[in-house]
Parts: sequence; structure tokens; C-alpha cells
Amino acid sequence: MVHPNADDIDGLHKVMVDFLTTRRDAKIEKLKPDDPKRDELREQYELQAWLADAARRVGQIQAATHTLKAIHPDARGTNLYCRPTTSPDSGLVGSSLLKEYATDVIGNAAALDVNKFLTQEYQGKTLLAWMQQDEDVVIAAFQTDDPDTARQWVQAFLGVVHGPGQKASHTLAKQVYWLVGDDPCENEQFHLLAPLYPSSLVHHVYLTIQEHRYGEATKAAREARRNNALSEHILHEYPGLAIQQLGGTKPQNIGHLNQERKGVNYLLASCPPVWRAQELKPPFGPKSIFSRFGRNEEVQKFVGKLRKFLESNPSPNQSTRDRRDDLLFCIINELRQFTAQYRLLSPGWSADARCRLAESEQCWLDPQRAALDADFAETWQRMAWKDEIERRFGNWLNAQLGRTLPLDDIAHAYWVDFFDDEEWRRQIKSDQRKLEKEAENG
Repeated sequence: MVHPNADDIDGLHKVMVDFLTTRRDAKIEKLKPDDPKRDELREQYELQAWLADAARRVGQIQAATHTLKAIHPDARGTNLYCRPTTSPDSGLVGSSLLKEYATDVIGNAAALDVNKFLTQEYQGKTLLAWMQQDEDVVIAAFQTDDPDTARQWVQAFLGVVHGPGQKASHTLAKQVYWLVGDDPCENEQFHLLAPLYPSSLVHHVYLTIQEHRYGEATKAAREARRNNALSEHILHEYPGLAIQQLGGTKPQNIGHLNQERKGVNYLLASCPPVWRAQELKPPFGPKSIFSRFGRNEEVQKFVGKLRKFLESNPSPNQSTRDRRDDLLFCIINELRQFTAQYRLLSPGWSADARCRLAESEQCWLDPQRAALDADFAETWQRMAWKDEIERRFGNWLNAQLGRTLPLDDIAHAYWVDFFDDEEWRRQIKSDQRKLEKEAENG
């Protein structure tokens, strides 16, 4: 017979006592010094007393990896606890790929303290895992004179992952008839499937996306991108990301993990791209390319977000500056993509009489015209147009934001300075080199 390790017994016992002491003291602190409930709480949080009560209440909750209430909050069918590490690998993206995973808890919110107890860790394993793998050491850690009762407690706690013996779906659950035979005209050729919500997988995806969007590594990578510097971190983007809110004002009714996410469940875009290929025509007509650029849907979205953010009068701290700069970067990035298409047109298009763009914008969008037009080349080489474009961008953005915000020259100067970045200067140098090469070959 192998006797439980004394160090493990003491370590597990300390984890249990510390957990109960912390919860007890938090409640006692709220009471007056002479409140008789203080003694009641001390008795209630004695280890054996609390374990007996917790073993009675644990039947009100169930650990799960796949849940039903996320599909419909009033569904009353079976939730399943399927350890992903023991699930067969189907070759598809699913819960079976999870090496580490969070377990959801379904049931009476008043009994969730029992789950928190079971998820306390000692030496990298939860108390529940210790009960599953070494029942005797946990019973010894309970330090009770009645080992039979202690064993009953362990069995009650282990029931949290077993679930009900009889599994059932519900009329409010989703159900799918799946053809497993060859004849769809025969009812016996179908299996009736009841899909459940992969709660553990959803939570893993949520945590991953949160880290990719708001983690410190992401902030560093975005800063490097703004400065056109190298970064060892990969910058992840999730275009078309949607949010499904579950549980309304009571996300805990859906499950413990849903409560941790405050009801937020990310939905990845799964629509194929829609290509709208059409012949690009020179921007004849407008006096400024910014008027056409401002009608772009994505641009209006980013400008609207920046306006709303500034209108909220955020605190003058680094987080505020980062958020402002992120949105400003998105606007300038959209502008660079928008204008790049016109720079690919045949050189000289801006000399057409139908072109009403300001001279500075002609230099910007049709730089290779300088190789064909000596007067235009002289204007281009003076570079006065560069500063004018930066001022025009600042004026345009101030006009877009200034409908409700009292923006001044300081804001204008900041927009201009932000626009004049390394990418902008690199673009101009590239245009210069092309013109010099054209002159040499001319």
C-alpha cells in the first residue's frame, strides 16, 4: 500500500484553508465588531463544516465543455463535459485541438463558490484534478476523523464532471437530421444530431483574439508599424469581426465562462470577398481628391470613431493618445491606399483640361508627368506641393471633426506632423529616383 505523500497532504490542506479563510475574512470585514454573525461565519468556514455543505450543494452545478444555454437560454437539456485532450482528432478545427482549456460551469450561481474551490491549484493541478488522480491524498488533506464521509465528499465533488446519467435534448435546442446512409427517403437512414455550444473552444478563441487586439505585444507592433520600424511581434488583424452578446444583463445565466467574457462571443467573418473590378478613370471633376476620399465608407467609419472618441473628453493619458493615434493611422492608411490607384494611371493624365485638381494634388497623384512636362517638372522639384498636401490633409480632417469639436491650430499641426511620416517621405524619394532615371534614359 502506497501512503500519501506528507508534503502533498500539507500543501493541499493549506490551499483549502487559505481559500476558505480569504472568503471568510472578506465577509467578516463587512460586519460590525460586535455582530454575532462573526462567530457564525467562523463556524461556517471551518474546513469540515464547509466541505459537508459544499458536497451537498455541488449537485446544483455541472462542469461542461459543451453547453446548451448558449444556443437557447430556456433550453433544459444535457450539457456535456468532454475533455478535449481525450477527443479523437478529426483533422478539423475543433475542441480536440485544445491542449489547455477552461471548463465552463452551468447551474445555480449560488453554488459557484464550490467550483472556485475545486479550481484552486496546488503544484499546477486543480483540486478537482487531484481528486480524479489521487483520491487518498485529498481525503487525507481534509483532516477528518471520518474517512468514509470524506470519501463521500470526494465522490460528490467528482460528480460535477459526470453530469446526468440520462442525456436528453430539448424542444428549444437545435436539432439536425444527418444522412448516414444512401437513401434519403428512409427515416432510418438519418441520425438526429443535437449540436451543443463549444464553450471551452469559444473561450479559448476569445482570449486569443483579445491578446491579438489589445495585448502589449500588439501595442508594440503597432507602434513599430507607425514608425516604419522592424518588430519581432506578428500583428494580427480580424477584418469583419462581429460580436454576439449572450445573456443580456445576466451573462452568468448562460454559464461561468460567458460571465467572464461579460457576454461577449466573437464571430469571425466567413463571407467570401466580393470583387468589383472596374476600369479606373482619372479623377476628373472634383477640385480636391479629399472630397472624393471622404465619401469612402471605411473612411467615414474611422473618422466617426475618432470624432466620437474625442467628443467623450477622454483622460489625457497614454492610453488616450494610443487610441487617437491608432484611429489616425487607420485614416491615413486608407488615404494612401485610395490615392495609390491614381498613381498607377498613365503619366500625364492630370494635364487633361478636365482635371480640376489643385496643382499640389496633381504633383502628388501624377508624379511621372514631370518626365513629360518641363514646367510641371520644375514645380514638382521645388517640393512646395509636399507641404501643401500635408496642410490640405490637416484642413480636411479638422473640417470632418470640427462639426462638433472646437479644433484649433494645435490639432491641425498634430495631424500634419502625423501625416509626414517615414512612409510618406519614402514615397517621395521613390518618385524622385524614378524621375532621375527617366531623365538619364531620356
